[in-house]
Amino acid sequence: MSETSTQSTELETPVMDPTIDSGMAGALTLTPVAAEKVMEIRKAEDIEDSYALRVKVIGGGCAGFQYDLFFDEPAEGDNEFELHGVKLVCDQMSFMYLMGTEIDYVEGLQGAGFKFGNPNTTGSCGCGSSFSV
Repeated sequence: MSETSTQSTELETPVMDPTIDSGMAGALTLTPVAAEKVMEIRKAEDIEDSYALRVKVIGGGCAGFQYDLFFDEPAEGDNEFELHGVKLVCDQMSFMYLMGTEIDYVEGLQGAGFKFGNPNTTGSCGCGSSFSV
């Protein structure tokens, strides 16, 4: 009698940091180039490992809202992500405006900086530093 082997069709779930909500995957993304720049800044500024990159939306600018990026300790109620080795945190109010946003780092003739690809915006100012929804 020959034995037949059966293969499991279940997919293995990747092991993730328990503080990171896997259901939020793709809700906020960071390109590899942007992640590399964040790590470079972290090292140059000697920022503690316990700090994450906070992505925030604040009121202001000619179009109504502006993006803010800074290193900060995670707070209760934050959405937490880890992408390309960079921990990101985002408060709930900001997260409503950032769902689906991709953060990239670009260098060009007009300078260098982080660029936000936000599908929720309905307009932006002429200089691109603020947006509306």
